[in-house]
Amino acid sequence: MKKNNYCIIMSGGVGSRFWPFSKENKPKQFLDFFGSGRSLLQSTYDRFKKIVPAENIYIVTNDAYADMTIKQLPELTNDQLLLEPMRRNTAPAIAFATFRIKAVNPQANIIVAPSDHLILKEDEFIADMQKGLNFVSKNPVLLTLGITPSRPETGYGYIQVDNEESSGIHKVKAFTEKPNLELATKFIESGEFVWNSGIFLWNVDTILEAFEKYLPDISHKFKEGDKFFNTPSEKKFIDESFPFCPNVSIDYGVMEKANNVYVNISNFGWSDLGTWGALHEVSEKDKNNNANLNCKTLFVESSDNIVAMNEDKLVVLQGLKDYIVAESDNVLLICKKSEEQRIKQFVTDVKFSFGDEFV
Repeated sequence: MKKNNYCIIMSGGVGSRFWPFSKENKPKQFLDFFGSGRSLLQSTYDRFKKIVPAENIYIVTNDAYADMTIKQLPELTNDQLLLEPMRRNTAPAIAFATFRIKAVNPQANIIVAPSDHLILKEDEFIADMQKGLNFVSKNPVLLTLGITPSRPETGYGYIQVDNEESSGIHKVKAFTEKPNLELATKFIESGEFVWNSGIFLWNVDTILEAFEKYLPDISHKFKEGDKFFNTPSEKKFIDESFPFCPNVSIDYGVMEKANNVYVNISNFGWSDLGTWGALHEVSEKDKNNNANLNCKTLFVESSDNIVAMNEDKLVVLQGLKDYIVAESDNVLLICKKSEEQRIKQFVTDVKFSFGDEFV
């Protein structure tokens, strides 16, 4: 059974919300945020090696990150590294990897997971993964992991759950993208909603049927390459095909439309590390709720801040409350934590005003 279990790790993002710590030439999945000696990608790979055979783990990333991926994961074979010639969101990337796995094993059960999540309770996570793989191997369903919410978070998507079908697994009623605070509070109070983790499990045939039904353009494009997958001609086919794929997420393209979507309600200490605020929440903090990463910091009359440096520098902060202070190479960012949603726009403005060398 285990030889039929596979994992697709999505590792092609830029991580611009963590600028300047994360830049285009080294996005956040390749960084070691917590001084553990392993990047987020390496930690994700290590975690899934305990769930599926190492040779069944595939990394999907951008062409530009091929060398960096191999450097961090030298045990990967060339067949396990799937390179996107351009970014086209998660649906085309997942289709690419799924057709590739289908060519290797038509009975495959597949986990799809981001490369940059934090899991604090690994044993519980592994147990949920094993339960999920068993469930999708026996049922033609699309399974996602939902996280029991601890607060009315506006930065996550939400899943409304229906009656329980089997030991923690529920039918999904509806998906809701990032709500405002008022709506998020109502979701929490209702007890019907969980956070959408962005981690999916399914059998290869089930997801390919969903692509055929809901994203036929992508399905038909990759079906043309059936004879090329797992051959030397694969890369040429992918390079020629990707530009014709719509730029669409798997959530919007498939999960929100399908009627066979289920959710396993989980509680394994999850964070998607999508924002500085999320990183602050899971980092060690002093008595005034200040956090520092990769540097020495003296906080004076300051609280609720996060400071991040790429080198072992000393930072002295006086009189700041609820700020992000982050430096990398030639860029220093000082930004209110409550305004961090503007960082993506800062990146765009910097690129326009000063050029690519700063982003």
